[in-house]
Amino acid sequence: MPDESDGPVWPPAMFTQGFQQAGEEALTRQQEFVQQLFGSDGSSTSIPSRLGAMSQMAMFKTRVQSGGRISIPDAEREALDIDEGDIVQTVVIPIKRNRDDDSND
Repeated sequence: MPDESDGPVWPPAMFTQGFQQAGEEALTRQQEFVQQLFGSDGSSTSIPSRLGAMSQMAMFKTRVQSGGRISIPDAEREALDIDEGDIVQTVVIPIKRNRDDDSND
């Protein structure tokens, strides 16, 4: 029988709620993009002109720095016209963990 004191020290509901909200926001933005791209609004605008919506998004890899900071590469900041102090929305997906203590297991 497992001991109940071995459970997580943080409330799983808090993590789940934050993750679900981020996922819902990302899904909503993707749906809006597809609607704009394929003209579900009934407009006769061409697909190339709708591709302009993609110019407001970027995907890139970056490393987590001390204190949990991440950096947006220069090329992406310039392409998206992002300046210091601007507020941006991010979705973070870990792709590789680089920890010394994991390699010893």
